[in-house]
Amino acid sequence: MSVNDIDRLILLLARLPGLGPRSARRAALQMIKRPETLMLPLAGALRQAAENIETCATCGNLDTSDPCGICRIPGREAALICVVEEVADLWAIERSGAFKGLYHVLGGTLSALDGRGPEQLNIGALIGRVEAGREAGAPVAEVILALSTTVDGQTTAHYIADRLGGAGVAVSRLAQGVPVGGELDYLDDGTLSAALKARRPAE
Repeated sequence: MSVNDIDRLILLLARLPGLGPRSARRAALQMIKRPETLMLPLAGALRQAAENIETCATCGNLDTSDPCGICRIPGREAALICVVEEVADLWAIERSGAFKGLYHVLGGTLSALDGRGPEQLNIGALIGRVEAGREAGAPVAEVILALSTTVDGQTTAHYIADRLGGAGVAVSRLAQGVPVGGELDYLDDGTLSAALKARRPAE
């Protein structure tokens, strides 16, 4: 491996969230020292993931199948839809084991500063899921807005609650346990579990 190859590896690793240049150098060095047991298996796993992982057309989760594994689990409560900003939030809630319904990933939050309006998010697909359930005789009973308590998260929650106002579905939000300004992916499992159990109607 040439010096240029090492530098490229470090630069690519440094782009990952939570890895600065120093951490990227340490990670690169470990891989270089252990090519057979670490670098080559990692390279193979990355290639396989890039080729096989896709977005679930139903909920927006990432998986190797469409619909995803969660949407295909028998016995999930299809009348409950938990709306999250990103896939990382879905994984965090699922990891807590506190929720047994289905999910819907928005792909972000409304943000005028970033030019992100309703058309850039999966809000229309959420409304469509609620309407399709009602027409099929299997109505959605509750939509849980599990969004971050940032300004953009609050704005998005209000917008979705307004859009679902005449849909005949209960709209709730996470309650205690989620700090103002907090993001779901950084919360512990117990906090997420308590917040889901103590959810309240959206205002």
